[in-house]
Amino acid sequence: MNRARYAFLVLRALFEMARYDVIVSSLGIGRILRQLRRQHVPVTRCSEDLQKAICDAVLLASCFYWKPVLCLQRSVCTTILLRKYGIGAKVVIGYRPAPFFSHSWVEVNGHVAYGSAAYQQRLQILATA
Repeated sequence: MNRARYAFLVLRALFEMARYDVIVSSLGIGRILRQLRRQHVPVTRCSEDLQKAICDAVLLASCFYWKPVLCLQRSVCTTILLRKYGIGAKVVIGYRPAPFFSHSWVEVNGHVAYGSAAYQQRLQILATA
């Protein structure tokens, strides 16, 4: 992937992070999750390199964002970008009841695309979108 396209992905990730903040602060996290559940994804065949580049762009964008970016925000932004490129991604939110712990990650075809695969095995699924 050339530098210009990667830079565009990073800028798009920054835009999605800002969009996430605006929607969550005004309408709540439920609005974002409902939008993700209703979104139709035209699945196309894509390379693993594109998937990895999108995940890396979101990680880099979170370093430049003006405030700390938590796992749910990164997962939502990653899912939105992956879906824009025709990759059927979904956000998964998991938790452990005692002591309470929660985390979110992105799955593509049942495999963790963004986040740690250890959480997929150790946490109970709370929601998917």
